[in-house]
Amino acid sequence: MRGTGKDRDAGQMRLAALVIAVAMCLWLLVQALGGYYDWAGKWAFLADLAAIGAFVWSLIVTWRIWRRRKA
Repeated sequence: MRGTGKDRDAGQMRLAALVIAVAMCLWLLVQALGGYYDWAGKWAFLADLAAIGAFVWSLIVTWRIWRRRKA
């Protein structure tokens, strides 16, 4: 049996926050390692694209929760 709507929303918000934090940490790590090991620029762009994807996903999830609570 599923929890209430507020419990589900809280879980999704925690997941969105975790995705943002992990994406940012991994992005910073890849940028630092790329500079240290002199990786090609395409790897930096790939890391940027992955981070942007994670941030957009988190924004969409957060927006959907906001709309659901507003309704």
